[in-house]
Amino acid sequence: MNMEFRLNTLEEEGSRLRQATIGTRVFDALKLAIVQLQLRPGNLLSEADVARQLGVSRQPVREAFIKLAEVGLVEVRPQRGTFVVLISCRDVENARFIREAIEVAVVRKACREATPDHVRQLRDVVLRQRDSSASGDHAYFLRLDETFHQTIAKSVDCEHAWRVLESLKAQMDRVRYLSLPLATPVNTLIAQHDEITDAIAHKDPDAAAAAMQRHLSEILTSLPKIAAANPDMFVD
Repeated sequence: MNMEFRLNTLEEEGSRLRQATIGTRVFDALKLAIVQLQLRPGNLLSEADVARQLGVSRQPVREAFIKLAEVGLVEVRPQRGTFVVLISCRDVENARFIREAIEVAVVRKACREATPDHVRQLRDVVLRQRDSSASGDHAYFLRLDETFHQTIAKSVDCEHAWRVLESLKAQMDRVRYLSLPLATPVNTLIAQHDEITDAIAHKDPDAAAAAMQRHLSEILTSLPKIAAANPDMFVD
């Protein structure tokens, strides 16, 4: 069976993936393909084809399918196969609610503990986002968005909180890859990152929390438009 996507072979993955177990690497590669919509909602997945593309046996692929089902990205249907799940608006909204609760707490902590060097790191990420926006590299812009939020968590030793978020926000991430043409203008998102960074630099937790809440609420405005424009990818 031919699938309409191409996964990188494990040899083409970065050093982080090469250091992980084969099962973890397969899971990470598939999760990335689902989040970036190489594997679209509703796609039927073939153990044999995925194993061939990644250059592994079918066992780690089978294990990855189980883990992907646990995080809500695929559905294993007996006698029918494994399918990428449709995007649930309800799940996106619930994930956003949890993400806001965690990230607001983290950014308040950053206002107390982040150093000037951490602030410089955040400003560097925002600068690179401006460059990626000017060049039209939307995928890189979204990776930098991830880096911005992760940098805040790292600055105050909250990496575990970020790992918890990573397991929750996969549904949100799929919407983000669909969203740029229909959602909040990129310049607005960059301005919001500037606002969050300024509040951390000035050690103003209330301003930082309010700015983070506004930033993470943008998806609620764009979600109905994105779902209406892509009805084949959404449920509820």
